[in-house]
Amino acid sequence: MIGLNDVQDAARRIAGRVLRTPAVPSDALSRATGAEVVLKLDNLQATGAFKERGAANRLALLTEDERRRGVIAMSAGNHAQAVARHAHLLGIDAVIVMPQFTPATKVTRTAAWGARVVLHGESLAEAAAHACALAEAEGRVFIHPYDDPAVMAGQGTLALELLEDFPDLDTLAIPVGGGGLVAGCAAAARALRPGIAVYGVEVDAYAPMAQRLANQPVRVGGATIAEGIAVRDVGELPLSMLRAFGIEVLVVPERAIEEAIGLLAEGAKLVAEGAGAAGVAALLTYPHRFRGKRVGIPVCGGNIDARILSNVLVRNLLRDGRLLRLHMQIPDRPGVLADIAGRIGGRGGNIIEVSHQRLFASASVQAAELEVMVEARDKDHADAIVSALEDAYVVRRV
Repeated sequence: MIGLNDVQDAARRIAGRVLRTPAVPSDALSRATGAEVVLKLDNLQATGAFKERGAANRLALLTEDERRRGVIAMSAGNHAQAVARHAHLLGIDAVIVMPQFTPATKVTRTAAWGARVVLHGESLAEAAAHACALAEAEGRVFIHPYDDPAVMAGQGTLALELLEDFPDLDTLAIPVGGGGLVAGCAAAARALRPGIAVYGVEVDAYAPMAQRLANQPVRVGGATIAEGIAVRDVGELPLSMLRAFGIEVLVVPERAIEEAIGLLAEGAKLVAEGAGAAGVAALLTYPHRFRGKRVGIPVCGGNIDARILSNVLVRNLLRDGRLLRLHMQIPDRPGVLADIAGRIGGRGGNIIEVSHQRLFASASVQAAELEVMVEARDKDHADAIVSALEDAYVVRRV
């Protein structure tokens, strides 16, 4: 196990190499959740994620012989960029193994730091096995993303900084992949503020830490936007620390991750990737645990593909009722489209897309099929628009 001294040593070691990120109260999240929320903005790191902390500390501890041999790491992206960047700064040759379907943003940014990127396997586990084989074949030092005391101590500097800035926090909600971040933060937080509640957060498709802590078989898999914490094999060192500290891991649904990304973007004006928004997702999923508490949450990564972010925001608009897809079978006669547009506009709705099919989509030659995309202020406004249309037409929300 690591302790506060290890985290403090790491903080001194990485000072000047890693950004001391700001921690800011979030009025928008506090109003949405009923908690007093403070966000630690590690999405502002040079590589866009907290992983720089652990990578910088681990690489700083390499011997001269290890530096000459070079390093290798496996990662879905953020640890990859962190190792690549700090290896570049230290003049160390680096190879990064990433799963084949890692988002393009993370692959290109990793390569931009001068590392040789190898895409292999469909999961982190397969990428890790290949990285270990390459490490042995090429004599490189393997830099594990979470199951390493130096990496864990480096990650713990996030909590060290957060509690220096906001010492009255009584709860932390920290995303969990392999467990290095939550273990390192728990080591610092429990020493600095005994009794502080520390929760880990996993997404339901990948909740191996919660399963291991409950002594259940590990069953993971499926698509998730939180690919940064989509691991099968958690770290044995972090696992032992979470057991020792009695830390509970909360499991959140995929939808909560998407809602958290949207809330951070619209409410806090922050870009977060899926894994980076998991702490906020816990507040949305378990409000009774956090209401009235002073909660610190790391926005621990902002490396989200622009297309995926766009899709998430649109999906949230549809769920909130601020974007309507309406399907109608309408009479094929003059003036109908104008009437529909008038009913929508008369209620303050904004038509942003129209699809009108006469020839093949409708069951009758005397009818047409209309699909309209409408922007509304909120759910009540959307209901008023639909009600105005239903006075004259059969309307189906798609």
